[in-house]
Amino acid sequence: MALLRKINRFLLMLLVLMMLLLLYNRLLRPAVPRRITGSKKDHMHVSKSAQEEELEAKERGSIPVVICASEERLGGAMATINSVQSNTEASVFFYIITLRDSIKRIRQYIENTQLKRIKYKILEFNPMVLKGKVKPESSRPDLLHPLNFVRFYLPLLAINQKKIIYLDDDVIVQGDIKELFQIKLRPGHAAAFASDCDLPSSHEMVRSVGMQTTYMGFLDYRKQEVRDLGINPTKCSFNPGVFVADIAEWKQQKITKQLEKWMMENFRDNLYSSAMAGGVVTPPMLIVFHDKYTTIDPLWHVRHLGWSPDARYAESFLQKAQLLHWNGRFKPWDFPCVHIDRWEKWFIPDPAGRFSLIRP
Repeated sequence: MALLRKINRFLLMLLVLMMLLLLYNRLLRPAVPRRITGSKKDHMHVSKSAQEEELEAKERGSIPVVICASEERLGGAMATINSVQSNTEASVFFYIITLRDSIKRIRQYIENTQLKRIKYKILEFNPMVLKGKVKPESSRPDLLHPLNFVRFYLPLLAINQKKIIYLDDDVIVQGDIKELFQIKLRPGHAAAFASDCDLPSSHEMVRSVGMQTTYMGFLDYRKQEVRDLGINPTKCSFNPGVFVADIAEWKQQKITKQLEKWMMENFRDNLYSSAMAGGVVTPPMLIVFHDKYTTIDPLWHVRHLGWSPDARYAESFLQKAQLLHWNGRFKPWDFPCVHIDRWEKWFIPDPAGRFSLIRP
């Protein structure tokens, strides 16, 4: 009987040790995106190294485009990809960033439509990197979706590129994406954005809907921490929904660390609540890139199409636009929204029937 008790104690200790080891490994798992390949050979008996070599060969010499694809807005991301691919003869490689639960559905959406010809890689984003940096409450919870913050973590993604294009999922590209990629960033600049004061036609739209285009619309200048930045509140802001990034320069300047610093500052002191300018993604970028970014040709980021359900641009102006962005509440897959016809031209119906347009 004594021997049996000793054996039971030994087995119990062994079980506890195994559980502690599993817990240790789980807690220390890196909170960084994982690589998920987009090759059809995923389901074949091909060695991992061979798959990686095949994908890397496709990546080399291609224009890298990063886009996030959330479950509830998947049709938007597919329309963006379709518009990019259809309007260029250049080789484009898409890095599609998503959460774990959406990986399978994204692959099915692509492989069962005309998008099956694109070159792509699906990357999983781990939202745990945002713990302690983003408050859960918001007047618009969609603006706090983890994928909105992917743009902060570009160097952590499994992307072997020196320079990338980042696009929001409510964007349509009408021009040749090669032109945007060829922009030359000024020395010391890690990114290129479109200034909110760069386009007269946009100014008319902004005035009609009361949208903010300066730092005052994004930062709370009543807070001492904001005033200490020394940024003129009337300084023109920029939109981070479309930009070109130099990854090497981004790493050199530790941009991600800087962005995280301001995320945590806001978490503690509410420097730019989600009620201001509709979100908490833009303000950290406005601070970190203040006076340190190259400007994009205004026609490569025509914005505010989603800011009003009835304020419209002139069709003659939209024909010249190289890129259209429905930033704001009124998305082209919902209703009401303006200039829906220009977006629907690139929309690809969900083969699974789960994403559908809202129409009257």
